[in-house]
Amino acid sequence: MYTMQGRQFPQYPQSEVTAHTMKTPLYPQLKSMTLNTIAPFVSYGLKEAKGTSYQHAMTEVAAMAYLLGRGMDPQTAYQTVESWEINEMY
Repeated sequence: MYTMQGRQFPQYPQSEVTAHTMKTPLYPQLKSMTLNTIAPFVSYGLKEAKGTSYQHAMTEVAAMAYLLGRGMDPQTAYQTVESWEINEMY
């Protein structure tokens, strides 16, 4: 178990092993769209980490990805998360 701020998150190493041994990928129709949608956020996070920290950058990108998953468009997700930030802190 991975613990963060009093929360426990299970690790699923067996899931990764199983996924790599599958003959066909799950939901292949979503792969291209998903990777194309998140690519700008990944690039942004890597650049952001150079000026802040990886924890800060991953928090931003994860929050943006969460908002995307909730149906927010990419620009609004970016603006929303950035608006929460004051002096590089949340």
